[in-house]
Amino acid sequence: MTPFICALAVAATLRPQLEAVAKLPGEPALVSAAGMTKAEDPILTIENGSAFDPGATMRRLVIVGIGNDEASAAAVVAAVRWMKTSAPAGIKRDWIVSALPVSPPTGELTESQATQRWLAFQAPDLVVRVAPEVVQPGSAGLDNVEWATVPVTGTIAALQGVLTKPRARSPAHETLAARIRRAPLDIARLLATRYPETPSISYIPSVSWVNTLRLSTISGDVSLRQRVLDQVAPWLSGERKLFGDRIQLTAVAGAMVFADLSKTDGGNEAAVSLANEAAALATAVKPDGIAQYGQGWTDDMFMASSILSRTGHVDDAAKLLASYAGRLQRPDGLFNHAVDGPAAWGRGNGFAALGIVEALTAMPEQHPSRPALLEIYRRHMAAIKAQQAPDGMWRQVIDDPAAYREETATAMLLTAMARGIRLGWIDRSYAPVVERAWRGLVAHVAADGTIIDVCTGTGAGPTPRYYFDRAAVTGADDRGGAMALLASMEVYEFSRMR
Repeated sequence: MTPFICALAVAATLRPQLEAVAKLPGEPALVSAAGMTKAEDPILTIENGSAFDPGATMRRLVIVGIGNDEASAAAVVAAVRWMKTSAPAGIKRDWIVSALPVSPPTGELTESQATQRWLAFQAPDLVVRVAPEVVQPGSAGLDNVEWATVPVTGTIAALQGVLTKPRARSPAHETLAARIRRAPLDIARLLATRYPETPSISYIPSVSWVNTLRLSTISGDVSLRQRVLDQVAPWLSGERKLFGDRIQLTAVAGAMVFADLSKTDGGNEAAVSLANEAAALATAVKPDGIAQYGQGWTDDMFMASSILSRTGHVDDAAKLLASYAGRLQRPDGLFNHAVDGPAAWGRGNGFAALGIVEALTAMPEQHPSRPALLEIYRRHMAAIKAQQAPDGMWRQVIDDPAAYREETATAMLLTAMARGIRLGWIDRSYAPVVERAWRGLVAHVAADGTIIDVCTGTGAGPTPRYYFDRAAVTGADDRGGAMALLASMEVYEFSRMR
């Protein structure tokens, strides 16, 4: 039997073993996944939820099965059970464990990349490989972490010997811990001075701009406001047209910055005119209820509502949101991306949530559409809460534990949830969800403002696998930076509630 076929056979019996161990007292207690094989089987994990806990003092151990066979997987499961039950008190006191019992063969590049991503964000101080034979030394793609190898035969005795040696926190763990310690406004300043790197009239730069204006007001830093004015000057002056020959709703949403400037810049006539021009386009709807310049995707919910809600067209926003929710919100409360995109895409759910939040924020308390819109929002937030990953993130495909944990979905959904708590739309039971999501998000914002694991631009796809396989971008990214800036400002406001 080839290693890959063998791995699939092991995976078929692994879940009940992990679930039995998860039910034992203590950590780890969460069965999840690090990725998916090409045969669409999850690469199962057992995890604790404290990877991004700033107050955690225990060292973090990750045990990885290398053999891709029943013996290696069983040895990993047995080691985790030992850690939870009969390990010496000193080891239990000093170490907390997560495990990946069956890792994909090195030839399976996509799956191997997924497990490396998962491993890095477990914040490991030590990675122990359980292997049936000698494994070549090295970090297997993860630097700044100590690695050790123990045999399948005698795993627990060898592991005990490894864990009794004193060890400091790894540089990799320290890097994540330093990211998590940053205050919301510190992260906001970092991002506001970097993004957008490519100014244009689109929703992505505009999300950065409107939140940079918020930051400028809160901090009193007028240079931030001036940066926005400098970047939008070609449109305010009329040097550049707001829209090209082909109008898209993503560009219409880009005018939200002019709506905000029209309110804070002494009634700037040029800003008012540009905002109204965009709002008129956003009100246009086809007979089937689809936005005239949209695609019928959840994206439209944010693109239209962001400008309509800012320009006093809350009736139009509410009608469009209800129409889209009627087509795309599932019985479980999550949103499919499109009628022909049958998957709960992460950023697609973020678009739906933010579109609703934009309207609710602008809508009078007694507006007749408010109760129905609140019900849509509350059903969505309850479903989102139930799908949070062990580390606090939300996934590229919200309800698929094997999907990668994605930055923009996390930023957008925690923003929608935090505002709902702050304004009384949902109760305080959601607060820990927001706090965990925030720590997960900032772990994905590097010290230089680059972003880790941002889903690339995505249209509607015919299958869940289409969304699952969309590339994750790491580096300077206007989209990821904009959404993290939005979340930073909302979490700052949320933190002031206490």
